[in-house]
Amino acid sequence: MTTLDIDTFKPRLKVLNKKQAWAIHTAALEILEKTGFKMEHPGVRKMLLDAGCSVEKDDWLTMPAYLAEDAIRSAPRVIDLYDQKGNKTMPLMEGNFFYGTGSDTIFTIDLETGERRRTLLSDTGNFAKLVDALPNMHFSMSMGNPTDVPIEDIYTYVFVEMVKNSNKPICFIADSGRDIRKIYDIACVVAGGEKEFQKKPFLLNYSEAISPLRFPANVMDKLLFCAEKKIPICLPSGSNAGSGAPITLAGAMALGIAENLVGLVIHQLAGKGSPFLFAPNVSVLDMKSTVVSYGCPEWSLTQAAFADMRDEIYDIPIWSYAGATDSKVIDAQAGAEGMMSIMSAMLSRCNVIHDVGYIESGHTSSLEMVTMANEMVSMSRFFTEGLEVNQENLALDVIERVAKGPDNSIFLADPHTYTNFRTAHLMPELMDRSRYDAWEKDGAKDLFTRCNEKTREILEKHQVDPKPNDVLGEIDLILFKK
Repeated sequence: MTTLDIDTFKPRLKVLNKKQAWAIHTAALEILEKTGFKMEHPGVRKMLLDAGCSVEKDDWLTMPAYLAEDAIRSAPRVIDLYDQKGNKTMPLMEGNFFYGTGSDTIFTIDLETGERRRTLLSDTGNFAKLVDALPNMHFSMSMGNPTDVPIEDIYTYVFVEMVKNSNKPICFIADSGRDIRKIYDIACVVAGGEKEFQKKPFLLNYSEAISPLRFPANVMDKLLFCAEKKIPICLPSGSNAGSGAPITLAGAMALGIAENLVGLVIHQLAGKGSPFLFAPNVSVLDMKSTVVSYGCPEWSLTQAAFADMRDEIYDIPIWSYAGATDSKVIDAQAGAEGMMSIMSAMLSRCNVIHDVGYIESGHTSSLEMVTMANEMVSMSRFFTEGLEVNQENLALDVIERVAKGPDNSIFLADPHTYTNFRTAHLMPELMDRSRYDAWEKDGAKDLFTRCNEKTREILEKHQVDPKPNDVLGEIDLILFKK
């Protein structure tokens, strides 16, 4: 047989055609031109008026379409994120995808007792350490608002805790211009100075506008700071269908895009070419419980649609979510909802995928859910890599050798199997495939128990490469500075 040179097709999810994408984009521009938005930051309001926006009444502005189109053109198509050691680990471009945790949960599931309790600073450290160890988790978020630190400095404390317990990139939250400056100063210390940080940023800021169409002053302060310092930022809003946005998904998407474009315009006016992630966020308000759902298919569907709009129109790296559930425990519902969002985000080639490890609709965090999701990402990655077809994989010589071999010959005993079994198949670590008697002998453990044990083992044994003592000393000086 002649040597085969065949490209491998990699499965891809697409939910919008070009006409649908442009119709939603045009609707977003119409919202900006006719409905407008509320801008509560005086300096940004003046910047927008100088650029061509109009005042409708007081702090309510409208925006011409050309400002959004100019901002889309000036935003970078590629954003490189590094780890804290200076290695490029998250090139946000084309079909690259990266998974990480979430932030700001009020509760967590205690790893030892299984109880649902308020989060502590040590929980942030445990999540960061777990992410540092798991190969399919690429960045950390705080996963909690701890009760044992001063509330006015909560985001600075959790940032330091992540720095101390992981060397992977960090997506951080800030409340105002005050704490984002402290976080930036700490990041510069870790990187070896501001120049080094600018060359190899390991931070991504997550901030939010308020749906519908309201932009508070403190949110704008953070946006301006990130534009000035070239810190990558995403600025989603609460355009969830039925609450902050229309009940229909297309309308909610149009509103979310309009809000995102306001942020992008301001960001690019303040720092042309600064890195910005396209980040509309559309889940649904459950009409029975009035809870914003983290396990619904609608969120996965709209994220896939936003990925189509990136490909058709925006060409800017996008923000997404996955690995979360509305379930209160790690059960079949958690597995089903987590896997659906992980697989759809990957098939859509979303770029930065957060909220892994959320349960109870984002109110509670679970270490076991993160560990389970790590395996789900591995399974999804194997699927999305596609099926390679070449001379080695078609194995015609192997088929002939075994088929014409001694009676009862099987492929298990052939050298080709030994050479290729680790790469030809996925080798799961937590999904149990043993025979019943072997499973029973090993304790008849369900998936939650296996995830709990694996997480405990990681937190006990994984060693995070520590920061130098002088760096830790400088960090503490900034942290405790009034």
